Amino acid sequence: MSDAHDTVHTLADLDAWSFRGTSLAVIGHPIAHSLSPAMHNAALAELAQRDTRFASWRYFKFDIDPAELSRALTLFADKGFVGVNLTIPHKIIAVDLVHRIDPAAADAEAVNTLRLMANVRYEGFNTDGHGVTAGIAEDLGRTIEASPIVLLGAGGAARAAAITCLHGGCASLWIGNRSQTNLRALIDQLAPTAHRMGIPLHGFDLAHPPRDIPPDAIVINATASGLKPGEPPPIDVGKLPGRPCIYDMVYNPPVTPLIQAARDIGLSAANGLTMLVHQGARALEIWTEQSVRTDIMLAACRDALAGASAVKSA
Repeated sequence: MSDAHDTVHTLADLDAWSFRGTSLAVIGHPIAHSLSPAMHNAALAELAQRDTRFASWRYFKFDIDPAELSRALTLFADKGFVGVNLTIPHKIIAVDLVHRIDPAAADAEAVNTLRLMANVRYEGFNTDGHGVTAGIAEDLGRTIEASPIVLLGAGGAARAAAITCLHGGCASLWIGNRSQTNLRALIDQLAPTAHRMGIPLHGFDLAHPPRDIPPDAIVINATASGLKPGEPPPIDVGKLPGRPCIYDMVYNPPVTPLIQAARDIGLSAANGLTMLVHQGARALEIWTEQSVRTDIMLAACRDALAGASAVKSA
């Protein structure tokens, strides 16, 4: 079975799966936009040059409706998929569907990486936190430890980032969101961990950032606000004290309204492409137990994005 990076498979394809090599996959709904097959297959090709055991490994993408996730995971295991990545909207749903959960994933109450166990069941991990930490260090030269963090959003991606910041020893964590109900739910969930670690935890309305946010914070955007035509960025970065730096988890478009607004006033800002690469690399290391070339994965992502842009403009 051959496969192009942009081929989207379905549950029906999984039922009839006949690939003779070692299969890996990402599943989401929707999933057509995913760059994961491009970057993983590039890394696997390089890995195969070092170790021929990986010459038959391939990574595919599947569009799976949330209502079919339980059946799909059983099928993936039955078909021998060694590893599965999960993206929106499956990360939280899958927690109750896997046999064993890594402690970091349990804290985040979300999984994005599954590894097949000997008993044809999956164990779950969350590599998003590693991706955020590594991406911020690579693109902005900042570390979570001892830094004030301003996190925008209160969904699944924000939850994983918040747990990472707390475990990473941030100086304080400020979470802004439009829905105060969702914000309060996340604050309540994080409060025991923050208290145990002695880290101040605050929530605020994105429309009204408090004046006492510490200066020079790392701002992490875990929302999709500002991506619709005419929609403003999720926060007015000009109202934040000092010289904060901005890490937007969104990577397409490469320059979001939030990033542009930050750069317009001379602030450092980066998109989430490095987060995607580093979380993917950690997942591949979990499956293969080998080191992975993140530079090759990043180059593959950039090539895929450039190709997609060329198609749109043609």
